[in-house]
Amino acid sequence: MCRFLMIKSETPISPFPLLEEFASLARNSKALNGDWQGDGWGVSWLSEDRGWQSRKSILPIWEEPGSYSDIPESRFVLVHARSSSFKEQVGEIAFSQPFLEGDYAFVFNGFIQGVSLPIPANGRIGSQKIWNLLAGMLERSAPAVSLLSLKELLLENCRHVQALNIGLCDSSRIFAFSHYTENPGYYTLHAHSSTCLWMISSEPLGGYRFSPIPPGRIVEF
Repeated sequence: MCRFLMIKSETPISPFPLLEEFASLARNSKALNGDWQGDGWGVSWLSEDRGWQSRKSILPIWEEPGSYSDIPESRFVLVHARSSSFKEQVGEIAFSQPFLEGDYAFVFNGFIQGVSLPIPANGRIGSQKIWNLLAGMLERSAPAVSLLSLKELLLENCRHVQALNIGLCDSSRIFAFSHYTENPGYYTLHAHSSTCLWMISSEPLGGYRFSPIPPGRIVEF
């Protein structure tokens, strides 16, 4: 499965130290099947004059520090390290997150089986389909409402949800939703909140006080 980190800062900060630590965590964190988080990565940051910017790769994030060392200061940064559940879905840059559209940036990790939806879901892989479903909901509803609607839709129309963890940024706030039915040690999301810096991460970063996000709760900073 995948790992992700979302950062919101009161003032623009250089993301490289946090990205470097995230890369180290991804390198040392094995997925439940023993696989690595090395099937690609992506970093998105919000530019005040150009909107969301992004860099992506199909290589492990810890092998390419030079590819994100010069990312400029920003108030919002999302990074995702991919671990594909299916080997035939490795090696395509389009599958690397975050996914972007308009004001929104999206990251996901989890595993859902036996999905049969009453509405079409565009996309070639599960994360793309989940994002496209959510993007459609965001056209009609606020982020927290859309996340709740997405959760209900997926839980009602699948055979089994091992985990459904979603991170979303609307260019002014970061949101996260966590749901899992097994392996809490791997799937629990963690949040850091201070007067000037907020983070939501698949794993706690050193030097910051993180608290686990209870399953079923939508967190907003």
